Amino acid sequence: MRKNIVAGNWKMNNDLSASKKLAKQVAKLVRKNKVKGTKVIIAPTSVNLERIAKLTRKSKVKVAAQNMHFAENGAYTGEISAQMLKSIDVKTVILGHSERREYFGEDDALLAKKVDAALANKIEVIFCFGEVLADRKAGNEEAVVGSQIKNALFHLEASAFKNIVLAYEPVWAIGTGETATPEQAQDMHAFIRKTLVDKYGAEVADNVSILYGGSVKPANAKEIFSKPDVDGGLIGGAALSADDFLAIVQAF
Repeated sequence: MRKNIVAGNWKMNNDLSASKKLAKQVAKLVRKNKVKGTKVIIAPTSVNLERIAKLTRKSKVKVAAQNMHFAENGAYTGEISAQMLKSIDVKTVILGHSERREYFGEDDALLAKKVDAALANKIEVIFCFGEVLADRKAGNEEAVVGSQIKNALFHLEASAFKNIVLAYEPVWAIGTGETATPEQAQDMHAFIRKTLVDKYGAEVADNVSILYGGSVKPANAKEIFSKPDVDGGLIGGAALSADDFLAIVQAF
């Protein structure tokens, strides 16, 4: 059975002091409001992961890394491995985010290796993908999204999807002035689930959570989350406010 999930990607924001403050606020609000039935995740920057993981350990808030390398160790300056994440009790990682693809040149082949490394170390993967504005205007959105999923994930056995969450990012609707409607989100999520059905069958597809990552805010979260194939959100800017983030969590 798929889960409702709201994950906050803090990106390159918040030093240690600000990260601790925000994590405490989120954990307190989740506890105070007795949030049930929704998995709540926060993803601080890597230098603060260990401290935030310790701080939230006894709470209902889980911590994720924003990225990791595919190698166990070696001459990869500035990178972190799955084993390093495990050693500080971080059990979830975001892979394939549009900013990693755009700014750091991460392609499907590289991401497939990262996914393999994470799963081999029993780390849950939030796998991101999505089309840019040019793809959407050309009507190529399904072809692009389908290829990103197939190239990075379809070498896996069906059982691997127990540890994978999908996150659709309509890159064209983030900071472009364009707006994605809840109906557009549902249409793409339905396509994604059908793509999984075609490869792995309905049982696998029906149990994979698919998050929406297109500028979710307290004002639009309830309508977006009401769509049948939308199982939550990967939240950017709104995750930097504990009150806004909680409001999105409560949209379920």
